Amino acid sequence: MTDLLNIKMPAPYQVGEEERAALSASIDKDELTELALELGNIPSPSRHEAEASNYVFEWLEREGFTPRNVGATPERQNVVGEYGGYGDGKNLLFTAHLDTESPTWEPDLDAARYRPETLENREWQECWLEDGKLFGYPIANDRGPMSCFLIAAKALKKAGFDLSGKLYLTACPGEIGPEPIEERRGVDYLGKDIGAHYLFHHGGVSPDFAIAAEGTDFGLTWQGCGYVVFRIRIYGQGIFTPILDTPENMLEHPNPIYRLGPIIEALHEWGRTYPERHRYESEGGISIPKTQIDSIRAGIPHSFGAGTEVVSLYTEAGLTPKQKAADVQHELTALMRLFDLDGFDIEPMVVRHGFEANADEVAPLVSAVGRATSLSLGRPLERANPVYSSMWRDQNVFNMHRIPAVTTGMPRWRPTPDDLADSALIYALTALSVCGRAEGRRNADTYKPVYGDKPF
Repeated sequence: MTDLLNIKMPAPYQVGEEERAALSASIDKDELTELALELGNIPSPSRHEAEASNYVFEWLEREGFTPRNVGATPERQNVVGEYGGYGDGKNLLFTAHLDTESPTWEPDLDAARYRPETLENREWQECWLEDGKLFGYPIANDRGPMSCFLIAAKALKKAGFDLSGKLYLTACPGEIGPEPIEERRGVDYLGKDIGAHYLFHHGGVSPDFAIAAEGTDFGLTWQGCGYVVFRIRIYGQGIFTPILDTPENMLEHPNPIYRLGPIIEALHEWGRTYPERHRYESEGGISIPKTQIDSIRAGIPHSFGAGTEVVSLYTEAGLTPKQKAADVQHELTALMRLFDLDGFDIEPMVVRHGFEANADEVAPLVSAVGRATSLSLGRPLERANPVYSSMWRDQNVFNMHRIPAVTTGMPRWRPTPDDLADSALIYALTALSVCGRAEGRRNADTYKPVYGDKPF
């Protein structure tokens, strides 16, 4: 692990032990745990985030953080709250996502993907405290970290720390998905595009730095992978079953489903070497992209008798910040050309590139998180496990737009209430360190904006 405190770049404001003590005293661990459980127990699978979004809006309103809704559709709103902005300090944005990985809850679709016992797992939509640990996927990903930065903002306010820069508190839909593919297309199936992407462009936010609050076991990374999903279509010929002559070689079978065996074996071998061939390491993390076949479609089950002329493989491949989707497409095209096929085509159905922050530009934020981690946990900040820099996190949205961004947060798996409190304290200290303390609030009655030396 890399000790990120060895990166010597000062944060805008140096927090001290007295501020740590004041903020720690202002964090109510029981209140934080209750918030995480209440928010986590609101069912919020992708495309159904409205109730959780409303809960966050009402909490921000009740606590005085002047929230607003910003959404591409009425049912899937981004929520933005604000605190501070009384001076010339840097602006910091926290973001976390409202949706949680889960089945679709459409029985016919889920039956094609999940075992019945998997669908019965209560952790998909329920959260609870048991033996001192928090259970439930919604807390792990991502409403636990969301609760931590909400309580962090409340602690800053409770401790009387007015911020010079502005602190944005944002909750977004669609970070997990879905993606519009085939007949599931259009705005109803948008994921990331109506979440942090939409927030950045239309949410009225102007951060200098951003933190995607996600579970990283208290590590930090400033890079993330994207992904590309390719549809590989293999063509054949439909032959009426009673007149079919079955060849010995599967690749010579007219029904392209039979050709999948050798092709999948070749894709398997390609995928085994893909991670190390494209591994990318920087000061900010290690990205190890992975690949696998996500689904196969062929024929029409209720209209049978002549096989099918088309079979489609949907193959996902991770993309480090140094890769392009076209590079992977060239690899797959060369692989498919090894087979003597009637025809095939390869089309990218989804493309999302990975991104990283500029190491020098992100350094003040890393320094702030490092100081906060040291004050809170009594140990140095370390680079996150490679798994956390090998997936999509919404830090990618901000790094894409040249806003230096990191991901850092509580333990991902089975966190404790103490873990949540530690994470909230780190977030609060980081916000104070980035935004700085205001010398005194501006008097809104006497303030007049100027252009040059003349008032408007």
